[in-house]
Amino acid sequence: MLKSHAILASTILLIVGSAERVEASPHRFLSLPAFESLVAPDPVLIDWRILGGLDLVTGKAPASLQELDGKVVQIAAFIVPLEDDMQESDEFLLVPYFGACVHTPPPPPNQMVYVKMRGNKTVKIGWWDPVIFEGVLRFKQVESVYGASYFEMEGIASKPYKPAAK
Repeated sequence: MLKSHAILASTILLIVGSAERVEASPHRFLSLPAFESLVAPDPVLIDWRILGGLDLVTGKAPASLQELDGKVVQIAAFIVPLEDDMQESDEFLLVPYFGACVHTPPPPPNQMVYVKMRGNKTVKIGWWDPVIFEGVLRFKQVESVYGASYFEMEGIASKPYKPAAK
């Protein structure tokens, strides 16, 4: 038994010792951002009441909201394109209810999220379809054709919203 272990160990050392040595170079590795959604901790599920905690008068946010700055979050929302005839886009707004901005006055700035998709990836825009949207949330005021938004998101992914079964 000892002899077979010694032979196995010698064989492994011989193989490892004769393996080609490769110098590390940056072009041999994929960049880390390509893996962010795979290695990031589970996204934080938020709702519009949390974003509504940002005070419109003072611009101050409760600590629970401040903790989300720079974090990967998920939120249920409707997509509003920045141009009416867009079928898909890499830039748009997320709003809490259907028709916001288009047929009614826009929601307040703490109830709109400006999204720019990572890597110019496009998202299909379904006016009637709620989505669960995932991205990196940041506190940044952005102006759009529909007014100001106090939040910006680097979009990672979206999927159709499905209400929980009762």
